[in-house]
Amino acid sequence: MAIIHKCSRFAFLGCALWCMIGCSAKEQVQQGRVIAFDKQNGVVTIIIDSAPNATSPKYDVLPPLKVKVPVDPKDMGAAPEAGKRLMMDLGNNRIVFYDAGSATIKTIPFKLLSLQDKLEPGDPPVKGKKFPVVDRENKVITIYSAREQKLVTFSVEDEYLTLPEDTWKPGDDIRYTYRAPGQALRMMNVSKTEIIKW
Repeated sequence: MAIIHKCSRFAFLGCALWCMIGCSAKEQVQQGRVIAFDKQNGVVTIIIDSAPNATSPKYDVLPPLKVKVPVDPKDMGAAPEAGKRLMMDLGNNRIVFYDAGSATIKTIPFKLLSLQDKLEPGDPPVKGKKFPVVDRENKVITIYSAREQKLVTFSVEDEYLTLPEDTWKPGDDIRYTYRAPGQALRMMNVSKTEIIKW
């Protein structure tokens, strides 16, 4: 009886071990917005999207996460572009951005001057132009959101005009799979890919 009990205990421990191995081997998916990209060392720094709905992202998970790009270049999509703008909230006239100096997420209020909606990247008002456009002399900033198809011009207080230009630029969205945290198996640049399912 003692032998049976002992075997049962080993069987239970064996099942638990296999379960742990199976769980650890399972691939997981993460998505976020790129705030920095160290191309030389192959490290992407992102703010994770905590929203359950990918169509309404919410980049708010701190601290930022550093992820190594896939070992095999074939598993890597287009190289990501970095930017600090996390959200443009036109309902409340504010910009949400990542402040590298304080390692926090901050909000900037603005006064809306003009808004052009439903503009594709190839439309004349935005085609071939580089955004953001920061006009410090007139205290005006113009940004384009390809995802929302909006061209927005606004003014801000003087104190915000000294911020780096990448404050107003959105980083690319990336999605990656991983087993070990911090090491991507595959990585896709969502912002530069038309594929919806991955």
